[in-house]
Amino acid sequence: MANEIHHRCAVLGKPISHSLSPLLHNAAYRALGLDDWYYKRAEVGESDLDGFLEGLDSTWVGLSLTMPLKRTIQPYGTPSDDWSRKLLVANTAIFDWSGTSEKPNIRLYNTDVEGIEKAFSHAWQIFDNAAPVPTRETGNALDLQVLPNGANAVILGNGNTALSALAACTGINVPGKGPIAQVTVCARHQHENDPMKQLAQSESGFTYQQVSLSESAKYLLEADIVINTIPSHGADDVAAQLEGISIGSSPVLSRKTLLDVVYDPRPTNLMQSWRANGGTAIGGEEMLLYQAIAQVRLMTVGAHIIGTADFEQAMRSALQEAL
Repeated sequence: MANEIHHRCAVLGKPISHSLSPLLHNAAYRALGLDDWYYKRAEVGESDLDGFLEGLDSTWVGLSLTMPLKRTIQPYGTPSDDWSRKLLVANTAIFDWSGTSEKPNIRLYNTDVEGIEKAFSHAWQIFDNAAPVPTRETGNALDLQVLPNGANAVILGNGNTALSALAACTGINVPGKGPIAQVTVCARHQHENDPMKQLAQSESGFTYQQVSLSESAKYLLEADIVINTIPSHGADDVAAQLEGISIGSSPVLSRKTLLDVVYDPRPTNLMQSWRANGGTAIGGEEMLLYQAIAQVRLMTVGAHIIGTADFEQAMRSALQEAL
């Protein structure tokens, strides 16, 4: 950091040493000519958050929030986009120091939903020779048959990231299948007041069911897309259930797409088992990239940008180099 830093951002969570967010955000700052900006990681748990926020000064612009802080941040700020308001889960905090108080106003956003949607969209564009992916607005741009019953999605886990995954299912269109019509959540822990069920009931367009994680294998075989939100090695048992599965002579997971939001370890056992059975697996670095691109846009609003506007490619290049 040769230049004096006047704008600071960070990713908070616990654990946090594995995070690649600093790599992505600092690559964007370099591309945008923001030489007095710097982004770091800070290990902050739920009990540490209040003290961390109290110690900030007006050089701080924003924060990225990961486990276990996406709900813990709620009392400190105001949800400021649709999904942060609906989910009460935020992965982004933006500071506004323009008021008369010594403390900033904090605006909260959820860019995880966008990150999940765009991770699928980007992968499908690559697999279909960069043809546009259909949306609810544009219809079937791939000119493939859209099944009348729609697509089937499975979400592994039922924590905060799973809630964002369920939200993303309202906007995902599967090539050849259309919008998501059925979502099955394979839950590690049952909740009496299940926020995922409440969200599914409030969002029209698909039916919802929740089952135990131990039952997940049979639902994975019926899914068009799967989103794993269980951190670290938490889905290894699911991967083991998939090993050695075969039906006839065709790969059992052919034309099925898995997004595993985990990127450490990489690839996960689940991704390896998925690919071994003929499926397409997307690593969590893709979701990380797209949610970070959205965060950079939010954090640099009003910044004096003098570099290239194509900071997205700079972020992708930095990520690919690191991986």
